Amino acid sequence: MNINVKKIGGSEEEYIEIGCHVRDGRVDDIVRFVESLDGNIGGMKGDKRYAVPVTEIFYIESVDNRTFIYSSKDCYETSRKLYEFEEVLKTRNFLRISKSVLLNIMKVESIKPALNGRFSCRLLNGEEVIISRKYVGTFKEYISGKV
Repeated sequence: MNINVKKIGGSEEEYIEIGCHVRDGRVDDIVRFVESLDGNIGGMKGDKRYAVPVTEIFYIESVDNRTFIYSSKDCYETSRKLYEFEEVLKTRNFLRISKSVLLNIMKVESIKPALNGRFSCRLLNGEEVIISRKYVGTFKEYISGKV
């Protein structure tokens, strides 16, 4: 499969074109991935409201009935609950890895076993998050279907 990238003028609308013999699972996966790159989630930092692009989110965490969105450099607070994000982001490569964390799988750099049947994920920004024992099986199934 060849991949061509063509730079276009700033006034033109960006587009993606896929040439294929048959529209199969691979093509559908590519389309779903590209579609998952659109969208923002609202979050607060101090007294200012921000639109955080979904592609910049590393993980979302719930702590003491408060929900936080973590990007590579910033942390935003939101009034939405973790289960609401889980429902909205399930088709966008986000996966629940513990009772309190929803992880963007696309931001994982490496995975290694940790103590007591848990796993440790090193993220592209250097942070580490733990996959709890309860979610390890689901995580393995998700990864084996995506790789």
